[in-house]
Amino acid sequence: MAVAKRIAVVLFNLGGPDSAAAVEPFLVNLFNDPAIIGLPWPLRPLVARLIAHRRAATARGIYAKIGDRSPILPNTEAQAAALGEQLRGLGEVRVYSCMRYWHPMSDEVAAAVKSFGPDEIVLLPLYPQFSSTTTASSYRSWMTTAAAIGLTTPTKLVCCYPTEPGFIAAAAALLRTGIAECRARTDRPPRILFSAHGLPKKIVGRGDPYPSQVEQSARAIAAALGLAAAEWSVCYQSRVGPLEWLGPYADEEIRRAGRDGVAVVLFPIAFVSEHSETLVELDIDYRHLAERSGVPSYVRVPTVGTTPAFIAGLAELVRKAVASPAPVRSQAGPRLCAAGERCCVNPAA
Repeated sequence: MAVAKRIAVVLFNLGGPDSAAAVEPFLVNLFNDPAIIGLPWPLRPLVARLIAHRRAATARGIYAKIGDRSPILPNTEAQAAALGEQLRGLGEVRVYSCMRYWHPMSDEVAAAVKSFGPDEIVLLPLYPQFSSTTTASSYRSWMTTAAAIGLTTPTKLVCCYPTEPGFIAAAAALLRTGIAECRARTDRPPRILFSAHGLPKKIVGRGDPYPSQVEQSARAIAAALGLAAAEWSVCYQSRVGPLEWLGPYADEEIRRAGRDGVAVVLFPIAFVSEHSETLVELDIDYRHLAERSGVPSYVRVPTVGTTPAFIAGLAELVRKAVASPAPVRSQAGPRLCAAGERCCVNPAA
């Protein structure tokens, strides 16, 4: 009788502080990432500590609105549990949550995976759209840690899945409900905003495919709902600092909707779990902005979370990765990026 294959699935996510005391060290880890601040060592850690110290009080105020901690780890653990159930027939599968900037980080998770002794590891980012600041950063951290502890198990990376059918179906179903809620309040059709976390333009200029993949996701969801091009647009939130960021900015789009007298239905297209950028920025700050700007109705659609379609889509990505000989793949095969974009061809670049 054949022995069941042992598979470790590692879910990558950014992580968040689990207490008020953890906010500043979390920010130090964030800004010390060379994918975020490209200064050389030892200058980068010094600058990271300075920025983190200056921003800690503001950040603690944000987290105070949601209980002094981020819900991203328990949300990711719920997704891991649901995914494990979906993968029961694949072999002896264990699904791990691995955070980039707060615990459990790659050193803790890689040690646990090594103790499990899998035959194969699948790295599955909870970032549908690839960016050097998310997927590539998490991948680089994992591979460095794995090498340091002698974890040499064959490893495959799912680099991106912006139009994965389960993700699109889950998003479309949630957005359909949000649109219906908004239309019950107002006579005019609402404006659909697909909001993604912002990215400095200089990073995009280096070939980061993130904005093009966000557009792919938005087009696929809009097509699933039969939305006309004039009914929806992509915008970007969470910009900080003096750099020029991707636009249009979500706050400006909300103000524009107020001037036009149209309602807004906003879907966080690049987030698959709730955290401060959704629960505070979208639910509190932008809701207040919409009210002040005269937006007739503001509906924020939930993230896909543990919706069955999304979890089924993740399970299919894992199955395809296990069946594939390629060490790195997108949802559709070897590449989803345009020429000149740096994606799964070299995720550590």
